[in-house]
Amino acid sequence: MNKTGVRMLNSISVRSKGKTIEGLHCEERFIPSRNGGPDIRVRIFKPLNCTESLPGMLYIHGGGMMLGTPEDYLAIIKNYIETKPCVIVAPDYRKSLDAPFPAPFNDCYDTLLWLNEHVKQLNVIPDKLIVAGHSAGGGLAAAVSLKATDTEAVNIAFQMPVYPMIDYRQKTESAKENNAPVWSSRSNNFGWSQYLKDLKEQGAAIPTYAAPARAKHYSKLPPTITFVGDLEPFRDETIEYIEHLKREGVPVAFKLFKGCFHAFEVAFPKLEISKEAWSFLLTAYSNYVDTYIYSK
Repeated sequence: MNKTGVRMLNSISVRSKGKTIEGLHCEERFIPSRNGGPDIRVRIFKPLNCTESLPGMLYIHGGGMMLGTPEDYLAIIKNYIETKPCVIVAPDYRKSLDAPFPAPFNDCYDTLLWLNEHVKQLNVIPDKLIVAGHSAGGGLAAAVSLKATDTEAVNIAFQMPVYPMIDYRQKTESAKENNAPVWSSRSNNFGWSQYLKDLKEQGAAIPTYAAPARAKHYSKLPPTITFVGDLEPFRDETIEYIEHLKREGVPVAFKLFKGCFHAFEVAFPKLEISKEAWSFLLTAYSNYVDTYIYSK
């Protein structure tokens, strides 16, 4: 993986912008940055003709902080809404090749603040938001939840950082010399080098909002759902993150899938183990909505 390859993939991904999901209300808006950046393009998805207030979700797409748009993840968004109706706001955050940390993180956090401030207009249940994402989006979701709970600016009902990209140090056993498909040690190293390049050039410390695995305190974090394959680089950092949450008494739904590489359930959704992973995630999501949003 190199810059030329990433830019080529992004040029292909851009073609998906504006795609919709049949049977859902799909909308594009541009919301203001709070950090001097350009307006943030967001996609909003919700059920058609729904008059009742629904749970609100910030969904952050993956792509190593370098790739993609929300429209590349429409199947995931559709699965959430069909499983438990909700309003999903998905930011097309800046990508690290041109705008490294803190730009992608700021765009995602700003979108959460915007969602929180517009719950009435969006017909979203207030003070019980969901933060979710896959891979790099899972890492950004964990970072956004961390800041939201640190500042107490937004109440997060629960978070779903699925196989999250959270540790730039890559010192765990699963992160070293990993040649598994989709996301390897080599691609992981390149992704982090691009995301943190400004901090590295400045000789600055890496903040926890850039790499949530460096967090020291976990007790304020919300109930959490995640899973990970045991062949992928993020295995050990995900397990360690979950263990920190458990030690602090944070409710967790977690599963380790044997013999699985990164994003296996997206790459091969018809495999039985992929169906099992989707069932685990969506069942936990449905249960958490009932427990932490509708029953409180």
